[in-house]
Amino acid sequence: MRVCFIPIDNRPVCYNLAKDIAEINKDTELLIPPRDLLGSLTFPAKNTEILDWFSNLESVDCAVISLDTLTYGGLIQSRRSTETFDEIKNNVLKLKEILNSKGIKTYAFSSIMRISNNNFNIEEKEYWSEYGEKIFRYSYDCDLKDGLQNPSDYGIPEEIINDYLTTRKRNFDINKLYLEMQKEGLFETLVFSKDDCAKYGLNIREANELKKLGASVQTGADEIPLTLLAKTINKEVKIFPIYTSPDSKNLISNYEDIPLEISVKNQIELAGMKLATDYNNADLVLIINNFDERQGEIVMKIDTKSFEGTLDLPKDKPYMIADVRFANGADNNFVQELFKNEYNPDLFYGYSAWNTTANTLGSLLCAAKFRYNATNYNKDAFEKLQAIRFADDWAYQANVRQTLTEPRNIDEDIKTYTEQINRFLNKNYNYTYTYSWNRLFETEVNCEVKHEYN
Repeated sequence: MRVCFIPIDNRPVCYNLAKDIAEINKDTELLIPPRDLLGSLTFPAKNTEILDWFSNLESVDCAVISLDTLTYGGLIQSRRSTETFDEIKNNVLKLKEILNSKGIKTYAFSSIMRISNNNFNIEEKEYWSEYGEKIFRYSYDCDLKDGLQNPSDYGIPEEIINDYLTTRKRNFDINKLYLEMQKEGLFETLVFSKDDCAKYGLNIREANELKKLGASVQTGADEIPLTLLAKTINKEVKIFPIYTSPDSKNLISNYEDIPLEISVKNQIELAGMKLATDYNNADLVLIINNFDERQGEIVMKIDTKSFEGTLDLPKDKPYMIADVRFANGADNNFVQELFKNEYNPDLFYGYSAWNTTANTLGSLLCAAKFRYNATNYNKDAFEKLQAIRFADDWAYQANVRQTLTEPRNIDEDIKTYTEQINRFLNKNYNYTYTYSWNRLFETEVNCEVKHEYN
């Protein structure tokens, strides 16, 4: 199967992770634009060149497309871009021509512009550094009180709120264009994502309006291209979830607006999989290390009760593990307990603790579905993927990153953790860490195996 895959941007979790997952099945060829064409933290994607690249692809079976990349230049650029509706619409029309000419199944997603509750402008317009929290509160009240509020009551200058609302309206109108394209049959699947959600907000209002127009809206963002990549495998896989804290599965994760149990269900269904009615009926077991009272947040230093007790892994069914007790990294207690278990390469179908709950679930389900349905299974590729996830989500995010104030060489800092990963996976990998966006939030992990561990 030849799959065109156009990611959100050039981050390792958006670019490398998709390639690593696709390599699990040697019969899948992932066609992805050259990395230097994609957007970064500080510059947009080269839209015209990517559209030309897509147009010139031959013998493609299906496509997974991040629409923000092709229209605005990326997810971050969708919030920063100053282009007008008509300028963005021209990019949409170019894409429409390509899709009409190719006639392939296309799985696409577009974001509903987020509203982050902070004064960090790294991924927003410049004025967010001063007015971000105020705009969040303004947006929250506009939805809660069912109408636009007076921006001066929130200390927001009129020109700032006008620019913000103009950008929101432009993006919302572009999303309605995509809905029209879906009605014309150009998308096999079209999903609108909402991330960094609160209970109320202009983004929530837009999501509800899109739903009324027949749209599919999903909580999450960065993982959705991977979830759609899983959906390209049109084979039923039944998933049975097991929670480490089953009485708390109705709680809501950080950065989300729906209970964890619903998030799990939605991610499974978007990936083209099904919830199993019981354990015996399941093809795969999904173990979820969930939180008891509230989700912890490693980056923001918000603690929560870690996993306690012993981990009883299935002995008769393949299983995967979503570690969501903390956002932005793994639960140390849980990983140490997992490492006490014997690694069974026939039953272990993956681990993830990447960023938000939705990020973790979507990427994990994609890798597991690729492995389960692999017509030409690549064991080395799967095990390398697991090494990278442990090295990133656990070794770096939950541990070494917490000791850093700026990007630097961490070869010695990480060694004690990567040695444990190698022992568990029974492999001797050499790991390298780089900062592709020159910030601590993400690192790019590469590893090469030298020989079997024993």
